[in-house]
Amino acid sequence: MTWHVDQWEREIPGFDRRVEGIAVRLQSLGQYLDRSRDAVLAKYDMQWWEFKTLHLLRRNGAPYQATPGELAKHLSMSPAALTNRLDALERRGYVERHHDRDDRRKVLARLTPAGLGIWQRGVGDIQDVEQSLVRSLPAAEQDQLEALLRTLLQATENPSS
Repeated sequence: MTWHVDQWEREIPGFDRRVEGIAVRLQSLGQYLDRSRDAVLAKYDMQWWEFKTLHLLRRNGAPYQATPGELAKHLSMSPAALTNRLDALERRGYVERHHDRDDRRKVLARLTPAGLGIWQRGVGDIQDVEQSLVRSLPAAEQDQLEALLRTLLQATENPSS
């Protein structure tokens, strides 16, 4: 990683090696976590988009359901594309759709017991990978890193601040 920063420092006058080092390392860690997550999900014959949809339903709390519109918004996708995703998850038995009891015009997507089970296994394995990475730091440094990353993310969410 250092060679990358060293090379740019030679090539670009005024190059800030600290900023580049941080950016490259964050990107590399993100790629590592993506590859690790994908390897975990492959054990369950599952793609990230499937897991993420189940994850959103689970995050809502019991009875683990949401409207397709809510899911589409959180996944930043069109309702039509989400319908295709829900169709695929329904075929696998992970999601079921039903009409809302109070408003029959409203359709809800709900996590099935099979969907909840595969989500629980997947999230546990993903957390194991994440924890094995973070445990390489002492607890105080984990807290410090979490706070620093939160600050960086807040700067992207509120760029005028």
